Amino acid sequence: MNNNHVYDMLVVGGGPGGYTAALYAARAGLDTIVLEKLSAGGQMALTEQIDNYPGFENGIDGFSLAENMQKQAERFGARSEYAEVLRMDLTAVPKLVETSEGIFRGKTVVLATGADPRTLGVAGETELLGRGVAYCAACDGMFYKGKTVVVVGGGNSAAADALLLSRVAKKVILVHRRDTLRATKIYHEPLAQAENVEFRWNSVVSALLSGDRLTGVRLRDTVTGEESVVDCDGVFVSVGRQPATALAVGQLALDGGGYIVAGETTETSIPGVYAVGDVRTKPLRQVVTAVADGAVAVHMAEKYIAENR
Repeated sequence: MNNNHVYDMLVVGGGPGGYTAALYAARAGLDTIVLEKLSAGGQMALTEQIDNYPGFENGIDGFSLAENMQKQAERFGARSEYAEVLRMDLTAVPKLVETSEGIFRGKTVVLATGADPRTLGVAGETELLGRGVAYCAACDGMFYKGKTVVVVGGGNSAAADALLLSRVAKKVILVHRRDTLRATKIYHEPLAQAENVEFRWNSVVSALLSGDRLTGVRLRDTVTGEESVVDCDGVFVSVGRQPATALAVGQLALDGGGYIVAGETTETSIPGVYAVGDVRTKPLRQVVTAVADGAVAVHMAEKYIAENR
């Protein structure tokens, strides 16, 4: 590897936003490389079935979709390098990204590092992922049509998930550690009017019950300490997300939740640096919105490169 080589675009993260940026950049003739720590797809690659991405009548598994996106970008000349990013200097000219495989330099940087769902931290949670434990109601809700599900959380995401699931599931049990929702008022009345939504206040999940799949949860009352068992087919964990922005701290403007401040243009507080997908401030985090971000970022990057020749 030539450490002095300067790419037109460095893409950090090989999820749907990252590989869409790579595809658009490579097709536009930009010298592009994707730096990915593990494998293509990010969180998407862990999703068993994706039914809400256009163009796949019968849905597609996330791993296959990720692999297809990577191959498509590489067909037009984008490179992929499996490396862990250790440090970035986004104000340098050219911009510098230090990785486990060496130093990479680029005129522009697209950050597509994603966000991970916060977990319950309960035994068996990882093992039951896809077998009763889920983190995305929009992605996995239809698997629980006519069934009983638990939603854990009390913020806007949990309230929105509970409402979505109430239109699909037979029964939705919303579990919250406090006695009122933190969600904005707009959610309160629709949830109260939903006949199949039940609230379990002052409660936390203390255990997941399972055989081959999840069969129920054990709840602990945060006031009395009393425990009870709720039979259910699925539990949707909606207690927030943790954006992968540690490397951007002190360089880019972040919002109160730690997400990179970037609007629909994907432009960040540093010119030539763009944030796409789940890592940026946005109202909806889905594969389709990440893909849109990737396309927009390249449009803005082409303009930046042309103005800074």
